[in-house]
Amino acid sequence: MSGRTSPTLETQGHSGPVQMGSERSFGLVFAAVFAIIALWPLKSGGDPRLWAVGVASAFLVVAVVAPKALKPLNLVWFKFGLLLHKVMTPLIMGLLFFVTVTPIGLLMRATGKDPMRLKRDPAATSYWITRDPPGPAPASMKNQF
Repeated sequence: MSGRTSPTLETQGHSGPVQMGSERSFGLVFAAVFAIIALWPLKSGGDPRLWAVGVASAFLVVAVVAPKALKPLNLVWFKFGLLLHKVMTPLIMGLLFFVTVTPIGLLMRATGKDPMRLKRDPAATSYWITRDPPGPAPASMKNQF
């Protein structure tokens, strides 16, 4: 390789502060969201929501004609996203751990499973596991990439 790292999971972290999206894309996204809100009642035979049509139209016009006017709203939305990130990520990761990993670990411990062979064996002279059949020759591992 030429000094650059490959895009693996370890190297994909952002290398600087998070950047806010453009005002035009913010306006277009919100125009689409309010258009969906406006047209959703049509799915069940109802009338469209006129207030949402108006909001969608306003966002669309401002996004196309004067996107700089959306900067304050875009900034508030961006800061709200950062706040959600700081609050929700630890909560979701903790919930995921305690709902999945912890019960599996407790179940494995209760059934006596030890997949990593961590139990101490005072009679063992070594914990080395011999491979049968043996793996590739060590010389073949010199130029892996």
